[in-house]
Amino acid sequence: MGRVAAIVLAAGEASRFGSPKQRLLLPAVMERLGRSPIDEIVVVQGAHELEAPSNSLFQGIPARVVRCEEWERGPGASLRCGLSALGENIAAAVVVLADGPNLDPVAVERVLRTWRERGGAVAASYAGDRGHPLVVGRAEWSDVPDDGLRDRPVLLVPCDDLAAPGDIDTPEDLAAL
Repeated sequence: MGRVAAIVLAAGEASRFGSPKQRLLLPAVMERLGRSPIDEIVVVQGAHELEAPSNSLFQGIPARVVRCEEWERGPGASLRCGLSALGENIAAAVVVLADGPNLDPVAVERVLRTWRERGGAVAASYAGDRGHPLVVGRAEWSDVPDDGLRDRPVLLVPCDDLAAPGDIDTPEDLAAL
């Protein structure tokens, strides 16, 4: 069904955190993606410069950073930047957040397996709540609104037996993790 890329949304300002949390949390997210069934990783930067990740973490999975000049417009703008950086040979994108350091590679595998069987847009759910990863097939890439795909209908894949990726917005969130 084609190759799959991961897009890590890491463009936000992190104002509630007080410093560029992406620099702190991105290594954990990248390490977990390196254990996932994907073919490449694109990290979208915006408010803060990020270092290109070392490929030694990813067992040969190519990883690169792309800059999104319109990051202030919202997560959808960052997602559009990431999607536009993907080659024609990519059939689907696994969307994850840089502030979700507990991303489970098994959740990535589950949503991808469901996407391969059903197509469309597929997201992990935790205790019935929609979360990440989110998989969007190429047909779903058009007209991504600035506020992202949060309101788009998706097929939910239960991942209640796995840890949710987390959502680190403040230093207290990180301490609680």
